[in-house]
Amino acid sequence: MSEQEPPAAGADAVQFRVMTVESVLFDLGEASPQVHLMEEESPFRYLSISVALPEAQAIHHALVGSKGPRPSTHELASAIIRQLQADIIAARILRHEGGVFYAELDLMTTRGRQQFDCRTSDAVILALRQPVAAPILCAEEVLATFYS
Repeated sequence: MSEQEPPAAGADAVQFRVMTVESVLFDLGEASPQVHLMEEESPFRYLSISVALPEAQAIHHALVGSKGPRPSTHELASAIIRQLQADIIAARILRHEGGVFYAELDLMTTRGRQQFDCRTSDAVILALRQPVAAPILCAEEVLATFYS
């Protein structure tokens, strides 16, 4: 499923594609673990995003639904978001510059819709930690840079 964002004043509309976390892998030959995101619809493109080991573990735990005896930072943030009666609408991967992915969390709060700049790994973890996982969206422009 693709999602169309309303255009900003004077800007072209940004098209997003829904992604699914396929795996979190740590290869001893690589410097960092990799999170593999796959496009949910054809042409089924994927992104491989390097993350730090603690974030890779947090994504794995969120995928399998495990919780520690004490809340992790992401579990705590998820609990706070729920307690404040906010919902994560989406985690969005907005751009890729200089080898870095940039993301935001889009929340619906009692004050209205709010976007928060964040690390891609944090956006993915928090999206997965919701009672019903929030969609992970990737800008078509980001995918196109890897598949052109």
